[in-house]
Amino acid sequence: MIQEHLGSLALHHVGIVVNDLDAATTHYRALGFGEGENFDIPHQAVHAVVFAAGPGYVELIQPTDPDGPIARFMARRGEGMHHIAYAVPDLRAALRRLDAAGVRLIDAEPRTGTHGWQIAFIHPESCHGVLTELVEA
Repeated sequence: MIQEHLGSLALHHVGIVVNDLDAATTHYRALGFGEGENFDIPHQAVHAVVFAAGPGYVELIQPTDPDGPIARFMARRGEGMHHIAYAVPDLRAALRRLDAAGVRLIDAEPRTGTHGWQIAFIHPESCHGVLTELVEA
């Protein structure tokens, strides 16, 4: 259902929630990833390291607020995949099309994420249990 409203999609990144960002970064570097870029994103209550992975990215995220949404997610589900992100050329237009199609949105308007990317999330109920992010690219 999502693809028919967005057209051709490209994988942008996979977000992985971790308890210990330093330890996770060390493990991902051992896998062969480079240094990665560090980000502190206070408005999302996370620290992140983003690794280039081919044409996309792997984003490791550690919650900074024990009562924040990422920490609550990790308390329920543990460490692991948090979200998958797809690149779209026009995020506002994509959100309008999805909303009109009855897709449940978490973000009705774009917001700023890692790298200054403009992002918006789709509720997992509309993506078969997977938190889905759209990134304007």
